[in-house]
Amino acid sequence: MPVLRAVARPMVASIFVLQGYDTLRRPERVAAAAEPVVRSLAERVPAVPAKTEQAVRLNGAVQLVAGSLLALGRFPRLSALAIAATLVPTTLAGHRFWEEDEEKDQAQQRIHFLKNLSMFGGLLIAAGDTAGSPSIAWRTRHAAKTARREASLVAKTARASGKAGAKTGVKAGKVSAKAGQVSSRLPG
Repeated sequence: MPVLRAVARPMVASIFVLQGYDTLRRPERVAAAAEPVVRSLAERVPAVPAKTEQAVRLNGAVQLVAGSLLALGRFPRLSALAIAATLVPTTLAGHRFWEEDEEKDQAQQRIHFLKNLSMFGGLLIAAGDTAGSPSIAWRTRHAAKTARREASLVAKTARASGKAGAKTGVKAGKVSAKAGQVSSRLPG
């Protein structure tokens, strides 16, 4: 599986590195198409710049950096998640097939929309890939289960020790009483 990841990650990342670089250099090329999506996002999300070209540049920068990191296998889960987050507005801005008048253009944009949707799914799989290691959620559940089991064992041991201590105390008391009786009979 490590060989598969080493080959597949750069393949997935390549389009985002190239498109991110191009968008970072020439945001005006896609700014007009991105305007409605950026305006809507900027109203709802304070981190999104209100100026379309700045938002497009930011999107391109995230794709370039996250794509490069994914290709290199550095922070692959976070990188895939970051790219997936940028892919949503990119797809909504660039492939609005439902707004096309011509059937041919509508079909072409639908293909691009579905292609991006499938890449989004692949990125989500990459974001969830733990490379064979247990996930944080699994480790947390496992640690909690182990802690409960150990706490139960400690409680059982404490109860058993308490009962044993009580029995020992009773026996010690009886032995001490008998010793006292024996010593009182001895001439002294």
